[in-house]
Amino acid sequence: MVRILLAEDDAVMREYLARALEKSGYEVSSVDRGTAALPLLERERFDLLLTDIVMPEMDGIELAQKAQEIAPGMRVMFITGFAAVTLKAGNAMPQARVLSKPFHLRDLVLEVDRLFDSGTANELI
Repeated sequence: MVRILLAEDDAVMREYLARALEKSGYEVSSVDRGTAALPLLERERFDLLLTDIVMPEMDGIELAQKAQEIAPGMRVMFITGFAAVTLKAGNAMPQARVLSKPFHLRDLVLEVDRLFDSGTANELI
């Protein structure tokens, strides 16, 4: 099963995203900030880091860079509502995917499915 670490500081958004991904067959661990994600990355194996870019304490780009040091093979996907931040993310980690808010849950699941060729988005209502 694909394991996702979700870092999102907005509690409602975090729950919304985690629930949609779990309903689509992914195993999700979620945290409310980047600094809370680091200990999990050191202890557990994740296939994908799904992170908001703008967060307190440590932004998603810094988190992704540290995550790549800890787990070099892990994939990264950024979510953001800020166009300028999207450009910064693309420059900092060109191999990462960026999903701009607002987006439909189906779009998120389709992007994750594409990363892992799992095709679960059709199951989402």
